[in-house]
Amino acid sequence: MEAVDPFVFQLAIFVLAIFVGYYVVWSVTPALHTPLMSVTNAVSSVIVVGALIAVGVELVTDNAWTAKVLGFVALTLASVNIFGGFLVTQRMLAMYKKKEK
Repeated sequence: MEAVDPFVFQLAIFVLAIFVGYYVVWSVTPALHTPLMSVTNAVSSVIVVGALIAVGVELVTDNAWTAKVLGFVALTLASVNIFGGFLVTQRMLAMYKKKEK
């Protein structure tokens, strides 16, 4: 019995996660979007903390530059996600405000 290549195994998990994520996000009712955005912002804030740690890594090994680059990319993407999440949350909450006549 041959072992499965780890790259193929991880790629299969990644593709399955994409499909599951797509169907989970698009099947959420609109009333739950605001709480889900808050949770997404919380997860992204944890990613920002980890990315800041990765960007601040001392150059103790030859491959530390990859940690800095990937940390910077993660920091940028998580920051965009947080900012966009707050915009969407603000827009959703504005829909529930009473309109002035």
